[in-house]
Amino acid sequence: MRRSRGFTLIELLVVLVILGLVAAIAVPQVIKYVGSAKSDTARIQVERLATTLDLYRLEVGRYPSDAEGLEALVERPPDAEAWNGPYLKEREISDPWGRPYVYVFPGEGGRDYGLSTLGADGQEGGDGENADINY
Repeated sequence: MRRSRGFTLIELLVVLVILGLVAAIAVPQVIKYVGSAKSDTARIQVERLATTLDLYRLEVGRYPSDAEGLEALVERPPDAEAWNGPYLKEREISDPWGRPYVYVFPGEGGRDYGLSTLGADGQEGGDGENADINY
């Protein structure tokens, strides 16, 4: 009697079907978590930038102007005598989707400044991963 080693075609197809079902269920869940992780990262980065801007104000005596923008946290502006930076290690200050954060001075509604990102879609408004993050 001859012993054959290996798998039959049916056994291989059953395994492939099972792997396909597992992938069909698991992949959407993983993608959802990756999307929410980027939103959470953006929210944390906005809060960190706000704290850094407050430190800049304490040392320099004012927030960066619109013209200086967030670059003032990395490179010394010409009129910032008490600048003690750089306040950030990264030269390029961008959100998790690769776009620069929006900095406005003075801010709206009586705020000192505005700091935001437009979410994954890069447009105002939206829900979930596409929601704007404002400070």
